[in-house]
Amino acid sequence: MAILKVARLGHPVLRQKAANVDPKEIGTPEFQRFLDDMVDTMREYDGVGLAAPQVHASKQIFVCEVEKNPRYPEAPSVPLTCVINPVLKDLSDKKVPMWEGCLSIPDMRGVVPRHESLICEGLDRKGKPLTLEVSGFFARVIQHEWDHLQGHVYPDRMKDLRTLTFLQEFGRYWVDDEED
Repeated sequence: MAILKVARLGHPVLRQKAANVDPKEIGTPEFQRFLDDMVDTMREYDGVGLAAPQVHASKQIFVCEVEKNPRYPEAPSVPLTCVINPVLKDLSDKKVPMWEGCLSIPDMRGVVPRHESLICEGLDRKGKPLTLEVSGFFARVIQHEWDHLQGHVYPDRMKDLRTLTFLQEFGRYWVDDEED
C-alpha cells in the first residue's frame, strides 16, 4: 500500500488530456499495484473518486467509491469502480446543479451543473469491457473524474463562481441544497 501525492490546482498535469492506457499494460503487477494505490489514496483522503492525473500519472484511469464518506455524508452508496479509457454518453439533456469538491482543490466547494444520467464505457481493472448506466450522484462522480482525464477541474464547469467557497465558510453561510 502506498498513499500517492495528490496534485493540486496549478500543477500542469491537471490541465493535460491524459493518454489512453494500452490494454496489454493492465494485467501487469505494476499497473495493478498502481490501481490499488489509487484506491488507497482516495480512501485515505476521504475522496469519492480519484483520476490518475490527480496523482501525477497522465493516464485515462479513474476509481470511485462511496461508502459512508464524511465529506459527502448524504451521498448514496457507490460500489468500488475502476474505469480505464472511459467514454461517456449523456442520457439526459437535463443538468442538475449540486455542490462539488475535489482533492486537488482542497477545502473548497462550488455548485456545478452535471448531466443527470449517462452511460460510461471502458475497461475494468482486469481489462474486460465495462458498461455502466448510472444516474444521480454516481453519474456526477463519473463526470467529475472524466473531466480530470480531459484536463478540466470543476470550477471550469461552474455557471456562477460566486458559489465557490471555502469549506469553513460553507457550513456558516451556505445550505447544501439545490442552487440555480
